Amino acid sequence: MTARTIGLAGTGVIGSGWAVRALARGHDVVAWDPAGDAEGRLRAAVERAWLSATRLGLFPGADPARLRWAGSPEEVAADADWVQESAPEDEGVKRSLLGRLDAAAEPATVIASSSSGLLPTRLADGLSCPERLLIGHPFNPVYLLPLVEVVPGEATAEDAVAAAMAHYDDLVMHPLLVRNEVEGYLSDRLQEALWRENLHLVNDGAATTAELDDSIVYGPGLRWAAMGTNLTFHLAGGEGGMRHMLGQFGPALKLPWTRLEAPELTGDLIEAMAAGTDDQAGGRSIAELERQRDDCLLAVMRALRPAGVGAGRLVAEREARILAARASAETVPWTPGTHVPAPLSLYSSVVEPDWVDYNGHMTEWAFLTAFGWASDALFRYLGIDESYRSGGHSYYTVETHLNHRREASEGETLRVATQVLGSDAKRLHVFHTMRRDGELLCTGEQMLVHVDTAAGRSAPLLPGPAAAVAAVTAAHASMPVPPQGRGCMAADAATRKK
Repeated sequence: MTARTIGLAGTGVIGSGWAVRALARGHDVVAWDPAGDAEGRLRAAVERAWLSATRLGLFPGADPARLRWAGSPEEVAADADWVQESAPEDEGVKRSLLGRLDAAAEPATVIASSSSGLLPTRLADGLSCPERLLIGHPFNPVYLLPLVEVVPGEATAEDAVAAAMAHYDDLVMHPLLVRNEVEGYLSDRLQEALWRENLHLVNDGAATTAELDDSIVYGPGLRWAAMGTNLTFHLAGGEGGMRHMLGQFGPALKLPWTRLEAPELTGDLIEAMAAGTDDQAGGRSIAELERQRDDCLLAVMRALRPAGVGAGRLVAEREARILAARASAETVPWTPGTHVPAPLSLYSSVVEPDWVDYNGHMTEWAFLTAFGWASDALFRYLGIDESYRSGGHSYYTVETHLNHRREASEGETLRVATQVLGSDAKRLHVFHTMRRDGELLCTGEQMLVHVDTAAGRSAPLLPGPAAAVAAVTAAHASMPVPPQGRGCMAADAATRKK
């Protein structure tokens, strides 16, 4: 999707999370909240979360300055292409606000409520356009966690549901359509069962809040990040799968292990819960705990990336979409007859916080990562993109040489120039030069081989990219070969002699 204006009515924890998510996507945001100090709190929340959003990946045009404050919910609704209501979880408050938004928005504008359990049919009652109202229930922190439950009501139009699925996909989220309108939807009902049992165990003096959290953090929580409950238990049955698991452990369901009715929230229970979590916090502020939470979430999501499962799949997809968006915004792919710059300037980046080691310097693997993205930008210039790769062809790196000259630190802007040193039907020899404000930081030389991914062997380039590679190679032929750019050439020559 092209850049749009996302309207936010309500800017607490959830509303501010939506703001960061939309801004990081490169959209404009117009927001309103009735609290007197709401604008300042929202801008401070965006500033705090922007580091985590940057680490997840920013799309071209992403900028907190694209946040605009509105004087009323009517102004938000009139100016927005999409409206997200995030008022407190009170049906009366939400219905009143939704009525004002509905009266001011264009008929085609979808209005989504961030409710975590209220029924959309009840929220839509009395609206002039009830067909455009649905639930878009996110999870905190919204700017990192990709799940959003899409819950239509009885009057919700199919077009509104389709628009919601496309909107949240545009934000690189996982829109989960809740096909049956049930209170609490899906995820919160599962969490609520665990929460009630948690309260009982504390109330009965069976465990502390820290012990209960440990029982999840060090065990099932790690499994749930990739598989969830059902597939995890399917594996518990061994080769017999879920059938064997239920046959073996099913009788335990008759045992009085759980107490799903919530205990009475007595003063003693409230104090036990509050004191327990205060002890767990260990004096750390909410802001410090938020930063630790974000760091851990990013680490888990990125750890899942190579496996392509769960949130890791969306991290990889986000990276691919960002690169495609950058290429679309900054670089016109090669076409016959176009001028080829020598060298090519296709990739730039800011040193991310997790690229830096304990010395405060960018690590070796991060230099390699940056050069990898520079090669990806070159591929897109040559016409080798997701469509090309899905057809079963790609370049694989067979040799890399790095030459470090200077350190780089967090927040510094890196620019990479790319030179094609040589090519043939199957091979591509490239040389990247990384600079900071004109100062040479590092060079990266790569030898790549084009492969048929299905066959698992080298194969000639297809005609379109082959023509692009030939054109770039010819344009760069008169450029001198850098002294550091001879490693792959020497290795190749030695191999040929053998």
